[in-house]
Amino acid sequence: MPVVQEVPSQSPLASAPLALVTGGHRRLGAHIAAALAGAGYRIAIHGSHDAEPDAELAAALATGGREWAGFVADFADPASAEGLLDAVIAHFGGAPDLLVNSASLFGQDRLESVGADDLARHFAVNASAPALLTKAFAATVPAGGDGRDRSIVNILDQRLQHPHADQFAYTLSKFALAGLTRTSAQVLAPHVRVNAVAPGLTLVTPDYVEGQAERLAALMPLARLPAPQEVAQAVLYLAGARATTGQVIHVDGGAHMVAYAQDFMGMVRD
Repeated sequence: MPVVQEVPSQSPLASAPLALVTGGHRRLGAHIAAALAGAGYRIAIHGSHDAEPDAELAAALATGGREWAGFVADFADPASAEGLLDAVIAHFGGAPDLLVNSASLFGQDRLESVGADDLARHFAVNASAPALLTKAFAATVPAGGDGRDRSIVNILDQRLQHPHADQFAYTLSKFALAGLTRTSAQVLAPHVRVNAVAPGLTLVTPDYVEGQAERLAALMPLARLPAPQEVAQAVLYLAGARATTGQVIHVDGGAHMVAYAQDFMGMVRD
């Protein structure tokens, strides 16, 4: 079962909207959580093994004075996703208004090397858990709706427009998440809106060499990489776009328009 990581409530304003951000304690998820907190949301932060917010998010939460709590659930067991929503409801006293499925597992396999375990792990985290969270989220809406604007935003990947051979299991699982976005947008209308943001390369990892990000930026149609805050702003827009469902916003410097031969990590390394 998910574990609640107890934190002090920064604000008792139960009337403020509540957002659950999976993978929201670090990297891109933390930027999304910080933007939502700045816009007035109470925040439920999920992590797979811990939910301690990184330093930048912690500062944003303290400055904004919003109520937040951390929740630990390992999506390697997708069934934990439904338990996660129950824990959030129990802690905050009500269901979230917004679900952001940003937790993700990323591997280095290819078709010739991928195994059953690789596929199972990536689908568990990147597709099955979001599907079960979507199911649980939709079940909190009364029959006929109650007038609240409820929304789901899934985090995809620009590579889906021009897939390549790298990170095979990851890519397949993100295609499944894209399918979930479109299908659930149709099934859950009019009471739940479902959209997605597809980032390009945003936050490099230690696997990238010095100067590589700058060289990659020059290869983008817009000659720049997206900032994490720009991805977060796209999520924030979709969270409030009450006439929009079933849409994908690419925040990638235009990368989705180009067929790259491989993953960015292997390009222009010197």
